[in-house]
Amino acid sequence: MAGYRARMPARPTVISDDAVMRVTQWDFAPGAETGHHVHGLGYVVVPMTDCRFRIEDAQGEREFDVAKGAVYRRDAGVEHNVVNAGTEPMSFIEIELK
Repeated sequence: MAGYRARMPARPTVISDDAVMRVTQWDFAPGAETGHHVHGLGYVVVPMTDCRFRIEDAQGEREFDVAKGAVYRRDAGVEHNVVNAGTEPMSFIEIELK
């Protein structure tokens, strides 16, 4: 595919997984990505660092900053690729609600 640039994958580490929730820490080097995925569960994100996100989805690409500790949530069904668009490593905790 013309213009395609392979990126390194972000590193997920499952911290806890039980009947109620799954907690995963995501660590991204600059430019790392999750890869396109669909969230089957609602989830909460807790940034552990300041994050410069690039979201790639059906609407296109957009970048935005989320400060360390600025919690947000999304419903199940979100489809996207998450990229570290910053120049520093970033990390967040994702809590999926079963």
